[in-house]
Amino acid sequence: MKKDLLKISDLTRHEIDEIFERSRILKGNHKRGMPYKPLIGKTLGLIFEKASTRTRVSFEAAMYQLGGNTIFISSRDSQMGRGEPIKDTARVLSRYLDAVVIRTFGHDIVDEFARYSEIPVINGLTDLHHPCQVLTDMFTIIEKKGDYKGLKIAWIGDGNNMANSWIEAASILGFNLFLACPKGYEPDKKILEHAQKEAKSEIKVLKDPKDAADGADVLNTDVWASMGQEDEREKRLKDFKGYQINKDVLKLAKKDAIVMHCLPAHRGEEITDEVMEGSQSVVFDQAENRLHVQKAVLEILLINPIEK
Repeated sequence: MKKDLLKISDLTRHEIDEIFERSRILKGNHKRGMPYKPLIGKTLGLIFEKASTRTRVSFEAAMYQLGGNTIFISSRDSQMGRGEPIKDTARVLSRYLDAVVIRTFGHDIVDEFARYSEIPVINGLTDLHHPCQVLTDMFTIIEKKGDYKGLKIAWIGDGNNMANSWIEAASILGFNLFLACPKGYEPDKKILEHAQKEAKSEIKVLKDPKDAADGADVLNTDVWASMGQEDEREKRLKDFKGYQINKDVLKLAKKDAIVMHCLPAHRGEEITDEVMEGSQSVVFDQAENRLHVQKAVLEILLINPIEK
């Protein structure tokens, strides 16, 4: 039976830990120059309505390193962009491909595509969730901290798709998550309430970024205006003033705290250049790990389906 990855809550803790373990092994083997090509003859489709650097390149490189191929499909080049029903596209592409990554706006698009698809569907980003990025970020934290248990992770900025996926991860994995978001920019209420109900750890939304950063093991942020929000940029610049990871905020965290950003960054806005280039920043290790975590996801979904 095929399995999709549309949001973090599609996975159990055991399944997430299995992805982390496979990521560790695959990354280590790659660094040692050990070829591993279990996906020879497999083809991954990349359906992108939103622009991308890391998601596209990391999935293409991941599939290549595993021995498979990719086909990139932009919305302007497909019949979906001309009004073909999603359910028709999903059923047709299921006859051609072995898995699909979709990067789009509304989460309902990936939900509908997955409902009619006979092959695994991976969410490469929607306005509501970004599971591959948060799995990558958690793997990076394990690399740097040894484990995620007992950590305090701070999210400072927009309660966007990243924040929603972090909330689901905290609920499943049991680390403490403190989010500092301006009024009116809080995470999805339904996702937050469900996670808080299920969680055995603390998941709190605060207003003051200093409270979130205080004693944190990890400081994390994202751009203040994401794709599709360009017309809100000037308002957001005013509303998010003070929600910046800078040297003063970093001083509030633990001395060995790490700083993360999923990129692209607007240096001088949500994070200062000084912090991003500083010794506590793991931003580019984090970016590299998209490749290895997505290799693990592809391997598991295509040749070793994980069961709930």
